[in-house]
Amino acid sequence: MTQPQQLLAPVPKVGDRAPTLGNDVHFPRDKPVLVVFLRHCGCPFAEKTFKLLTDLSNHHPEVHCVAVSQSSQKDTDKWIVEVGGEWDVQVIVDASRQLYHAWGLGTSTYWYALNPLAMWHTWKLGTEEGIWNRNAESGSKWQIGGAFAVDAGGFVRWAKPAASADEVPDFKQALKALEGHWGMA
Repeated sequence: MTQPQQLLAPVPKVGDRAPTLGNDVHFPRDKPVLVVFLRHCGCPFAEKTFKLLTDLSNHHPEVHCVAVSQSSQKDTDKWIVEVGGEWDVQVIVDASRQLYHAWGLGTSTYWYALNPLAMWHTWKLGTEEGIWNRNAESGSKWQIGGAFAVDAGGFVRWAKPAASADEVPDFKQALKALEGHWGMA
């Protein structure tokens, strides 16, 4: 559970300018962006979230979808194939977790990851949807995930850091928050 400590920025709030996605990655200026920070490749809730994001990317081309993985490039690439492909989702690998920390997403607690309700939801997701834990060679199981909707002007319109490991973002809320913010702000 011990990991190198990095400077953790505050989670951006609605109305804040969104943090960057890194030196080589910039927000598109012609449409809003949905940025999803996955817990780790192997987490069943990261898989469920990613599948919902790929489905959204197919049905809402007016939104640029980005998934950020903190597992290695090799493990992320393998996992994407195992879970059905990336479709129209841009996948960014952030093994150093600098992007996670820039967006206020740090290391979780034992209770966040292994509380009884999260364990129940893990079993339920597996039995009802066939999504179980997968073997993960890299990435921290203690990483907090989250999702953010950013308008074309670069401002956060919806922010949802996960309150527990079993939380899957409500992308309908994200889309609703972007209504009226489709073009340049």
